[in-house]
Amino acid sequence: MKPTELYILKQPAKYRDILLHIVAVVEHTLPEVTLEYKWGIPYFYYKKKPFCYLNASHKHQFVDVGFAKGFQLKNNQEYLIADKGRNTIKSLRYYNLEKIDNAILISVIEEAKALY
Repeated sequence: MKPTELYILKQPAKYRDILLHIVAVVEHTLPEVTLEYKWGIPYFYYKKKPFCYLNASHKHQFVDVGFAKGFQLKNNQEYLIADKGRNTIKSLRYYNLEKIDNAILISVIEEAKALY
């Protein structure tokens, strides 16, 4: 089993469900991506460059979908989070599966794709 699969499958159900959903949406929206295991987390690569990562934060109880060129994104700013100290990555943050708005996620993925 690949490290990315292990990372996802070993998560508690709450995080695993969110992660599996996000992986499905990203791969459906951008089939050219590859899912790799970098820096201890699943990281999507597009055109051999870092695209977005998935991080389950048990301490803060959310899943972050961090976009490598997040600060270059113009749309959906009300949903993108730039934590203190970040200067390139912005993320979509999900606390439960039901709160994922696929239209927003897909919109951010498509806008980020255009930056490559």
